[in-house]
Amino acid sequence: MIDFHCHLDLYRNPGEVLRESVRRSCYVLAVTTTPLAWNGTLQLVGGSPRIQVALGLHPELVAERYREVAEFRRLLPEAKYVGEIGLDGSARFKGSFDLQKRVLRELLLATAEAGGRIMSIHSRAASSEVLDALAEHPGSGTPVLHWFMGNGREVRRATELGCWFSVGPAMLRTKRGIQVLGQLPPNRVLTETDGPFTESKGQALNPWDTSIAVSGIASAWEISPQDANRRIRSNLRTLLGERSRTSGHPATSE
Repeated sequence: MIDFHCHLDLYRNPGEVLRESVRRSCYVLAVTTTPLAWNGTLQLVGGSPRIQVALGLHPELVAERYREVAEFRRLLPEAKYVGEIGLDGSARFKGSFDLQKRVLRELLLATAEAGGRIMSIHSRAASSEVLDALAEHPGSGTPVLHWFMGNGREVRRATELGCWFSVGPAMLRTKRGIQVLGQLPPNRVLTETDGPFTESKGQALNPWDTSIAVSGIASAWEISPQDANRRIRSNLRTLLGERSRTSGHPATSE
């Protein structure tokens, strides 16, 4: 099972979720919401197999945390992955949108200067603006658009820019989410949960609950869940292999 976007440090019981993820041989990208969460999440994960930590600065927090860009730059050489970064154009965060755009460009520039990274990127109500920023910084690495809900033109543009996509159970509960999945290139699709901020039957989704997304993807692709799982695992190997060759970071086995 592959959870390419999970807030491992923000579960009520992160140690238990970590141990169960390891027991189940899950591959997890533990994204962080601020650079100040990096060290704590790294200590939580320790040397756990198949659990990776990403360095992030969440767009929802930019208004309060924009000064942490300097800390992001300082920690970036230690990080093999970047996330969660991006833009949020929803009504609640519209007031900070101009600042978010400036900060995202600073983060992408820093990442490009560091040689590029695999990046997990937030784009709620801001698909076009996120793609504009990525187009301006092609050296920043490989974007994996988390819960991407762009229109057909934006999907095509994202694909042309080399973006990948992570799809979770919450996205596939909506007619629009299933429609978007149908437009994504199957060879660039990964699974995610966005746990613990997403739920199923009143319970936070855990990394192993990506099995729910695999079933939804299989239905959309008209193949068996087993074949969908194999394809998604192959996608992850391809992604990690591509970044290993271009960034000099060794690929981590899934």
